[in-house]
Parts: sequence; structure tokens; C-alpha cells
Amino acid sequence: MSNVIEHFLIGTFLSTIFIIYNFSLHKIEEGHVGVYYRGGALLPTLSNPGYHMIIPFLTSYKSVQVTLQTDEVKNVPCGTSGGVMIYFDRIEVVNHLSPGSVMDIVRNYTEDYDKTLIFNKVHHELNQFCSIHTLHEVYIDLFDQIDENLKVALQRDLLEMAPGLIIQAVRVTKPKIPEVIRKNYELMEGEKTKLLIAIQHQKVVEKDAETERKRAIIEAEKEAQVAKIQYEQKVMEKESHQRISQIEDEMHLARQKSHTDADFYRLQQKAEANKLLFTPEYIELKKFESLGQNSKVYFGNKIPHTFIQTDHISGNVKTLSEINSDT
Repeated sequence: MSNVIEHFLIGTFLSTIFIIYNFSLHKIEEGHVGVYYRGGALLPTLSNPGYHMIIPFLTSYKSVQVTLQTDEVKNVPCGTSGGVMIYFDRIEVVNHLSPGSVMDIVRNYTEDYDKTLIFNKVHHELNQFCSIHTLHEVYIDLFDQIDENLKVALQRDLLEMAPGLIIQAVRVTKPKIPEVIRKNYELMEGEKTKLLIAIQHQKVVEKDAETERKRAIIEAEKEAQVAKIQYEQKVMEKESHQRISQIEDEMHLARQKSHTDADFYRLQQKAEANKLLFTPEYIELKKFESLGQNSKVYFGNKIPHTFIQTDHISGNVKTLSEINSDT
């Protein structure tokens, strides 16, 4: 009997330890931090990722994500200024909570802070946007601006209400509109598509005509440039011939001038040589040489009446009277 009681006490002790250990040991995932409550009051401590111990049944914990996360707000009703009710099927809000701001935000808005700060704000901002715009503006004209406008509005309020919660991006799907209106929009889009096709076809025709005109201009300019080049080539050829002829004339003139200068120089040199050569003594010498070559020399103050000349051709001797009769 004592053995049974002993085993029962040991089993009870081990079970109690297991239960206490099971409820006191907990794990915080990477990208999260742990916040703790005791008796409903938030404790001023945070735990990092890993295993941690708490007092079971007295202390509880919540895991809060501090990495980039995406909150989806679905089926948001929105009434336009014309009274048409539309629904945004899904709105995605990409946000990031700074670890240093976790305690303040959880203390003010609990660990489900995104319901108050994001989900409710999305409903509020979308309804404000739709209430001041028509269905056509919300569905067509201003739809591409809803994402950015919603992001700016959410971030502006969060800077005052919850610093440390950052909105990275907002994605809004096309809203659902009443079926009758949707069909009208489809018909309108079809007509608009036809109009765009007609406009594009007109632009294509105009573009083709413009292309043809430019092609004709280019061809005309090319022909004009070719004619200009050919004309310039002919002008340059004529100028080349003219220049060659001019150079040949200049060369001929230079040769003639050179010959003339050479003859002038030769005669000048000869004249200067003669001037130096024809001295009185030289002239006197030439006079006596000439006298020495005569066949007859007469001395006295009077030339004789009879002059004998020998004909070198016939060999006959003629007197002065005969020479006068021949002449």
C-alpha cells in the first residue's frame, strides 16, 4: 500500500512539473517580439525571438510581428456622391512596425492594433473619398490616384496617433459596381475603343502621308545635292584646266624671259668684253693686220689713177676703167 501511495505521489509530482513546464515554456518566432500580461496589465518587458519562461496561469504573452507585413481589408462598401453604392473587394496595406514602438502602440491599441489603425482607417478614408466624387471619377478618372491618396492619408494620421508604424504601399482592386451600370460602362468602353481605333487609323494614314511627303522631300534634296555636286565638279574641272593653262603660260613666259635674260647677259658681257678689248693699241694692231693682208700697198699723198683688181672667179685681171664699165 505504501508503494502505491509512493508511486502516486511521484507521478503527481512529475505531472505537475510537466504541466508547469508545458505552460511556462513558450517560443517567439523570428521577426516577432513578445509582450507579456499579468493580471491583465501589460508588463514593461519585451522578449526577442527564441524560448522563454513565464509563470503559468498568472502571466500570458502575445507575439507581435515587427517585420514587413500585408493587411488585407476586404469588401469595403463605399457610397459615391451620386448615391451609387460600390464595393472594393480587396485592399492591401503593406506596413512595418518598428520594434521600439511596440510597447506604446500595444499599450494604446492592444496587440491587434492593425484593426484600429489600419482596417478602420481604410474604411473611413475610402468613404470620405467616394462621398465627394462621382461614380465615373471613382471607377474611371481618379481610380489610379486612390492608392497614393489612401497611403498619404493613412500615414498622415499614423504620424500623430502611432509613430513607428510605417505604411509602405497600398494596393486597391477595381471596385464592384451595379450590373446595369457595369454594362453601360462596357458599352461606353466599346464605343470609346472604336473611337480610339478610328483615331489611331487616322493617325496611321496621316503618318503614311507624312512619310511619303518626307520621302519625296528627301529624294528631291538628294537629286539637288547630286546636281550641285556634279556642277561643282564641272566648275572645278574647268578651273583646273584654266589653272593648268595659266601655269603653262607662266612657264613659257618664264622660259622666254630666261632666254631673253640670257641673251641680254651674253651681249652685255660681250659688250663689256669688247669695251675692255678695243683699246687704242688693239685697234692700231688690227689696222696694221688689215694692211698686211692687202695685196697692194700704195704709199704717198695721192692715189694712182690705175687700180688693178684680180677676179677671183675667172682669174682675169681688170683695170679701174674696166670695173667702172662693168658697173
